[in-house]
Amino acid sequence: MEIIIICLVAFLAAILTFFSGFGLGTLLTPVFMIFFPVELAIALTGVVHFFNNVFKLFLVGKHANKAVLLKFGVPAVLASFAGAWLLLHIPDSNPLFSYEAFGKSFEVYPIKFLISVLLILFALMDLIPLFKKLKFGSKLLPLGGALSGFFGGLSGNQGALRAAFLIKADLSKKAFIGTAVVVSAFVDFTRLSVYAGRIISTDITENLSLIVLTVISAISGAYIGNKLLKKITVHALQTIVAVMLIGLSLALGLGLI
Repeated sequence: MEIIIICLVAFLAAILTFFSGFGLGTLLTPVFMIFFPVELAIALTGVVHFFNNVFKLFLVGKHANKAVLLKFGVPAVLASFAGAWLLLHIPDSNPLFSYEAFGKSFEVYPIKFLISVLLILFALMDLIPLFKKLKFGSKLLPLGGALSGFFGGLSGNQGALRAAFLIKADLSKKAFIGTAVVVSAFVDFTRLSVYAGRIISTDITENLSLIVLTVISAISGAYIGNKLLKKITVHALQTIVAVMLIGLSLALGLGLI
């Protein structure tokens, strides 16, 4: 059942990636968290995200703006190292807090609480009009790259911040999408190199078929998304997804999952 759920989410999220600010990693990460430990869920999402971006590179990577890649992409890659390192070294041995409800005891660990807060913040960027209109000047591109890269390495979520900064870089639609894809691919490669030890230390072979099927689902979604880019608006669907993400994030932050 988990294979069907994860593959379906990967397929739909990959479609949304092309014409919304809601990225594949933002939606797929919490779904993986339902079935896997947080650190491994983020790493597995990174694998799927990376191969999906490699495919998208062939579709739209040629439209990337080289100047913006240098100003935004380089800081993003460097900061993603720090975010990924922090993810693997946040103390998680003792609960941050615990409570009782419905006759059961629940424990909330630091890393889960932090990730849940981050996911809620990114989801709110798709719900609150103020955040939807949030834009930054081109002079802040290096800062934007560092912030999006750091959170990409830490939680796998970088799309909302990346879009908010790149939208002010005076790029055409194709250049905007192409630049975002190239930056995302390099950040994925960087954080996966940091996650590698954690992935290798687990029995990854048990989940290999799941990873392959999820990657295929995401690539299929990306292909369809590219075809539908000029034809579909997803404001209502984006709102529904954001609300669902907040629900999952609250469950994670409360120690329910």
